[in-house]
Amino acid sequence: MKYFLLSSICLLLISCGSTVAVDYEKNTDWEQYKTYQFYREMNSNLNELDEKRVVKAIDSTLKIKGFQRTDYNTYWVAFFVEETLSNSRNTIGVGLGTGGRGVSVGGGIGIPIGGKVINQKMTIEVREGQPNGKLVWQAVYDGELKEKAKPKQKEAYYNKIIPMMLKDFPPEK
Repeated sequence: MKYFLLSSICLLLISCGSTVAVDYEKNTDWEQYKTYQFYREMNSNLNELDEKRVVKAIDSTLKIKGFQRTDYNTYWVAFFVEETLSNSRNTIGVGLGTGGRGVSVGGGIGIPIGGKVINQKMTIEVREGQPNGKLVWQAVYDGELKEKAKPKQKEAYYNKIIPMMLKDFPPEK
């Protein structure tokens, strides 16, 4: 019973994590090209500081994978974000109850802790040939960032999620 409870808790914790969904064009020859550039006109819905953090994280991840950022490129990379603000899902539960003689009554509430969070859905797109060329690869990440995150926290957040998003880029044959 103890092991069942422990494994159930572990499974619950694992299933509550952030997710990355990847899709790509199967007929693309990924071995042929190793150069890229970012869209010149990109509407990422991020402020300039966060945009720079994301560009830096993508650059460093693609460099490790053997890609080079050039003006004579094969792939165009874009990213954009959809954000919503909500209360933190972390709560403290408070409950009360009574029981006796076969009758029981109970109640409880969850009090949010940790302030508000930004629910962020980030998409990275890779297009072939030119900015409006054929979409050949895409990753979508759903996660949370504290509303009042400090610059170092934001940098750490993007340095964590971008490699996760680009983990399967380029796809293996």
